[in-house]
Amino acid sequence: MDALTALRDRLGSDNVSTSPTVLHSHGRDENFPEVRPPLAVAYATSVADVQTVLGWCRAYHIPVIPFGAGTSLEGALVPADAQAPGISLDLSRLNAVVGIQPENFLAVVQPGVTRTALNTALRQTGLMFPVDPGADGSLGGMAATNASGTTTVRYGGMRANTAALQVVLANGEILRLGRPVPKTSSGYDLKDLFIGSAGTLGVITELTLRLHPLPEHIHTLRVFFPSLTAAAQAAYAVMASALPVARLELVDPMSIRSINRYLGRNYPEAPGLFLEFHSSSAAALESEVALVEALVREAGATDIAVARTPEERTAQWEARHHVYWALVNMHPGHVYVITDTAVPLAHLPASIAFAQQLLREMGLEGSILGHVGDGNFHTLIAVRPADYGRAHAFAEQLVHQALAVGGTASGEHGIGLVKREYMAEEHGPALEWMRRIKALFDPDGLLNPGKII
Repeated sequence: MDALTALRDRLGSDNVSTSPTVLHSHGRDENFPEVRPPLAVAYATSVADVQTVLGWCRAYHIPVIPFGAGTSLEGALVPADAQAPGISLDLSRLNAVVGIQPENFLAVVQPGVTRTALNTALRQTGLMFPVDPGADGSLGGMAATNASGTTTVRYGGMRANTAALQVVLANGEILRLGRPVPKTSSGYDLKDLFIGSAGTLGVITELTLRLHPLPEHIHTLRVFFPSLTAAAQAAYAVMASALPVARLELVDPMSIRSINRYLGRNYPEAPGLFLEFHSSSAAALESEVALVEALVREAGATDIAVARTPEERTAQWEARHHVYWALVNMHPGHVYVITDTAVPLAHLPASIAFAQQLLREMGLEGSILGHVGDGNFHTLIAVRPADYGRAHAFAEQLVHQALAVGGTASGEHGIGLVKREYMAEEHGPALEWMRRIKALFDPDGLLNPGKII
């Protein structure tokens, strides 16, 4: 009996796919230049199925890559070894909202539940789950990559909004990590160790997530500037003002131009900030609006547009979330390199200026945008496949610059295959301790091998 026949016998033939289309979709992402299909895709419909798959992997010594919605970047889902690709463990069918506890501001979900599905389930509670990376990722995958996004500056990312996890280890053991309480000082924080581990330590099978009240008083605006540096300096001034910033996003003229074409908007094609404030009262909102307008005008703002209705607010954030696809639409036949550095806030304007200058020097066309309220910005570079190496060289220099000022190679996308080479520079001797932790939880090296370390 061959290995895949044994897997079908254990899991059921309907839950194991070798369809070329399915394999292709499970062996790629938007920021890795190759497609490396797995040997098969196994679909879990229960925690017992996860244990069954991991037991089969141990028996046949075949690697496994946990898979959620496929929205991650940096090659986290791509097999490290194209000659021994292993299988993809798809958790999308584990998609139940197990329970909502409005009185505790908590929700318990399976890993295949998406963030929009959870917020739909919360619609009658007056609560929301705030982590918003743009893509409709699965919550298990978002925890596995410590996803964040536009609202991180106020609410934090997945680590801050996950109270507890259930995980299955490589040996099949089930652990419950963390507690469903606002705080705990009990023992080592293994829960946070698994958040951001990209499936290299275990498989997340349940999450207890923190919820937040829906804001009643919201102020949203778009502000445009004569230069990207002026916009970045204004972002720093806003963050230094103690205003209740909920979103603070930088967009450059190329991004705006692509959005205007892709979504039919007529925004000024200039460097800009998209901002949103969640205030405590209508009276506070009025004074905060006056202060933010004074700050951005002092920084050189040339145009301020206020989103006055919920529909206008939705349209503004739809535009921000569609920037990537708008840029792809403008560059058919290209491949993309997406940078994800984050730096201390005081270094943000200079780091963005460095990225602009480097693009010019290397003759690359790229869009600079990001979550500048928390020091994280992205460069999206579109190149012909033959020029991928040049774009990667740009990304490499940007990482070195970020690390030199105390920043990080990845603010939110993770490490995957793409950024492993920078881990030693960023973490020094701590990297060896990460390797020891990996060996402790996964002694056979079967869980998403070759990633992060």
